[in-house]
Amino acid sequence: MTIPQPNSVMPARGPVAMYSLIAAESAIFTIFVVAYLFYIGKSQTGPQPKDVLDAPIFYSLCLLSSSLTIHLAVEALRKGRGRNFNMWWGSTILLGVIFLFGTASEWHRLIYRDGLTISTNLFGTTYYSLVGLHGFHVVAGLLCLITVMAFALMGTVTSRHAPRAYVLSLYWHFVDVVWVVVFTVVYVIGR
Repeated sequence: MTIPQPNSVMPARGPVAMYSLIAAESAIFTIFVVAYLFYIGKSQTGPQPKDVLDAPIFYSLCLLSSSLTIHLAVEALRKGRGRNFNMWWGSTILLGVIFLFGTASEWHRLIYRDGLTISTNLFGTTYYSLVGLHGFHVVAGLLCLITVMAFALMGTVTSRHAPRAYVLSLYWHFVDVVWVVVFTVVYVIGR
């Protein structure tokens, strides 16, 4: 007895795997966001969010703009435009690094000027946990982007690699979308 074969084509493994990873990571971020929201205003000691947090508008715009640059990079690669790919991919890396610099600057100020550490109070614990989790994901994404850039500069990335670049871009878009949530929770609702 033969098993009937479906008429439809199976989806590509790369995007399915990335969407699965994104779903799992979304669950983790949801837990951290809920914890942050639950503990808003419950710190008995200072500093409090309204006392020390300033919305990182410029750095947020840099990160969100990187979704456009990575999209343009993948499109350039699909069309076989290697130079354009390198320019847009490199721009994505630069924007991600600028965003991380902004996060590091904010943490430096919070720790050394404002005295907020992860053990200061509930706000410090949930803030550094949530923003740090996001920062970790940005670093992981940047390491992947830099690896691809190294191969591109050696001339080994071609249009046939566009589907793989697309899969990586899905992760980067996820990091950007998560930042919109984190920004809203930490710098808008949490203040």
